[in-house]
Amino acid sequence: MFRKTAITTTIDIAALPANHTANLRDQTMSATKEQTRLPQRRNNNRYSRGGRWVEILRCSDVPRLWTELHRIVCSHSLVRASRSAGLLVEGAERGSAYTDLTQELFVTLLSKERFQHYLDAEMTDVEIECEIAQIELTNLLTAELRKRHPESYRLARRISTIIQSTAKFRRYDNVGNEVHRRLAERLYGLSAWPDNKPRRAAHEVEQRVHMIPVRQRDTRMVGCTGDSQIIISNSDLEELIVSVLEAADGVVDVRALRSLVMSRLPVMDIYLVSLSRGDDGDENAKPFDPVDAGDNPEQNLLRRESENEAVGCVDQFLQSLQEAVRGKAKQYERLLGVLWHCYLGADQITQLEAAALLGVSDSLVSDYRRRIEQQLRALPFSKVEEARRFESALRERVHGIIVAEENVAV
Repeated sequence: MFRKTAITTTIDIAALPANHTANLRDQTMSATKEQTRLPQRRNNNRYSRGGRWVEILRCSDVPRLWTELHRIVCSHSLVRASRSAGLLVEGAERGSAYTDLTQELFVTLLSKERFQHYLDAEMTDVEIECEIAQIELTNLLTAELRKRHPESYRLARRISTIIQSTAKFRRYDNVGNEVHRRLAERLYGLSAWPDNKPRRAAHEVEQRVHMIPVRQRDTRMVGCTGDSQIIISNSDLEELIVSVLEAADGVVDVRALRSLVMSRLPVMDIYLVSLSRGDDGDENAKPFDPVDAGDNPEQNLLRRESENEAVGCVDQFLQSLQEAVRGKAKQYERLLGVLWHCYLGADQITQLEAAALLGVSDSLVSDYRRRIEQQLRALPFSKVEEARRFESALRERVHGIIVAEENVAV
């Protein structure tokens, strides 16, 4: 039978994050707890065809040891769930994710001196394979999930603990007899409900729960170092579970219940990647400096100077338009009207509409537009930002002139 310390380490893995890691979470929480309940004979049948670990370790046969570890990694259900959840990323070579995980498992066992412990404790082949598959490999994967999804992992475990320990909830799939079932597949509901409470369809339950408002995030800091947020207190979380079950109006399995409850919580799982070191975390690696696509201080200064010059071109442009009509005030006023209505105004009416609005002929508006465009083509702009700055300043200046003339006319 397993040693007591090993079983205790496995039971500590109680929950994994929701969303994309739901399958991996459910298998971990249930499979580790079932080990303490199932008879040893069942475990022996499961691993009876495993490798000859004692012989391999005594002979220090590294190639065979690697082969057996790779076999466990490839056949483990938790590893397959990790791959579908996006935890294992395939490289250019097929199966590289399993090879990398095997290497990491080998280094972990070697650094913890587990191989020597198996020999000193005189463990059998079945016991060694069970401990590597069900404890060491499981802890290796769940440790990575805790790091990538800390809040979802923590909340999933809290939800499972509350529904199993609070008197407001009870299990419904073992009414009348004790049914051994994985935690994720167990059905839970409110204690006040009858034993024959029906179970609704998944899409109907989601629609009902969607009407529950999302809870606000509790930003109080907790923990030994004060670096974790509460998100939601236990009492509020218990009330939220009750609200979800009342909205569902039916028993719900633990997997779906965790997902529904966390959908009403502002959960933030942020996986930080350091850019100061290499991917392998080597302190002596060459630091990585991301490329800055923005302008440097010199480029910013040159850009601002060019934009200011573009604004200064407004006076020169208006002076050129005035010279184009030989300084005649009435024609210059009409020319500014064509410039505003056909180019700068928000409505930008057509040429016929501008002619009717200004009280001139269509041919005169066409002639004014030709003169305006001739002066615009003469502007010395080489960048889009300069032209945009000039357009903004010109619009403001022409609008001020038109408003002043209208006030004088009134």
